[in-house]
Amino acid sequence: MITSSEQQYIELYEQARQMISSHAPEAMNAVRDEAFRQFASSGFPTRKVERYKYTDIAKLFAPNYGLNLNRLQIPVDPYKTFSCDVPNLSTSLYFVVNDAFYRDNKAKGHLPEGVIVGSLHDHPELIDKYYAKLAKTAEDAVTALNTMLAQDGMLVYVPKNVKVDRAIQVVNILRSDVDLMVNRRVLIILEEGAEIKMLFCDHAADDKNFLATQVIEAFVGENAQLDLYCLEETHNKNVRVSNVYIDQQRDSRVTHNVITLHNGVTRNKLDLTFSGEGAECHCYGCVIADKQQYVDNNTLITHRAPHCTSNELYKYVLDDKATGAFAGRVLVEHGAQKTESQMTNQNLCATKEARMYTQPMLEIYADDVKCAHGSTVGQLNDAALFYMRQRGISLSEAKVLLQNAFINEVIDKMQLEPLRDRLHYLVEKRFRGELNKCEGCKLCK
Repeated sequence: MITSSEQQYIELYEQARQMISSHAPEAMNAVRDEAFRQFASSGFPTRKVERYKYTDIAKLFAPNYGLNLNRLQIPVDPYKTFSCDVPNLSTSLYFVVNDAFYRDNKAKGHLPEGVIVGSLHDHPELIDKYYAKLAKTAEDAVTALNTMLAQDGMLVYVPKNVKVDRAIQVVNILRSDVDLMVNRRVLIILEEGAEIKMLFCDHAADDKNFLATQVIEAFVGENAQLDLYCLEETHNKNVRVSNVYIDQQRDSRVTHNVITLHNGVTRNKLDLTFSGEGAECHCYGCVIADKQQYVDNNTLITHRAPHCTSNELYKYVLDDKATGAFAGRVLVEHGAQKTESQMTNQNLCATKEARMYTQPMLEIYADDVKCAHGSTVGQLNDAALFYMRQRGISLSEAKVLLQNAFINEVIDKMQLEPLRDRLHYLVEKRFRGELNKCEGCKLCK
């Protein structure tokens, strides 16, 4: 049944289809109408749908947000106004302003020969081959909505056997004078033997209501390696719905780390598929939420090929009246023998009002596997608090120390050492209530 939440987007597309298409590359337009038909047919999923049981998606999309469909220029020079306080990270820095790739970048000279970081408007031969091949619009209404409205995005391409030593940092800046909806796309292509580290940072520059949808498609070729870090540090008026799709070929390796430090409502979905033997993935999540913030992480790892290894660790610290949800599913298909999988979700509720929903799942159709999963929900250890208070540590300081020790296991998994060290500092400030924005970010002043 189509409700008013869906109807406003259906009417919008019917009225503005020509405008949307006129500002987008042909490869994006080629799948746009089909995505619209699928969205108009299915509408937003209700909470009766298993993968959306903890988040009311229709409610999130019900408000009437503005959209920049005519691609009006946003008056901002991020290089002059943005300063991310992560010293010595030495990244190649790129910006996405709302949902448009910022073309006037200064990082081109830092890239190895053949590596492409640019807009989806460029390099149509790659876009035609890969765009919307992993993100199936028939299977997810948010992906369908994003596909029918997105007009620009980011392309990252690493050719065969090329190693990008310098990490690529992408700063997603939300900026507007009115309440705004943005629809971002990211396409990552790693050929055989390629390696890259990528850091996506989400920031909200203005005190407006933002709704951001994001679809990331990552193709990881044979023996390739992708480290993908996603850090959200926005504000309580921000709604973020992100869907990440990753396909791994033989002997590839992926590390995916998603960190939520500040937000309003966040829904992260990860779909990762092993399409070749001997592949390996490590998926980590770190959530710190308080007040009435909401974070829902949903993962599906499909073992389609034998001899693959997956490891998941998600940790939440919830304070005040914050709500968290984690639903992870590992699917081992027929023939995926010698699969090894470990899924762990550990959660700390610092108050009686905080709520955590957790649902780890295994679905196995092969008989020679090693798979395990588990989850815990608890409060701060009274004995540990008593021990520290007996030694002169205040109650508030003792809580900070215990929360830090709990969450740092995820931070320590990061391979980017300067970022890892900086996050330890930011996480501690977050627990002390001192972190309201990325320190040094002039956009937020």
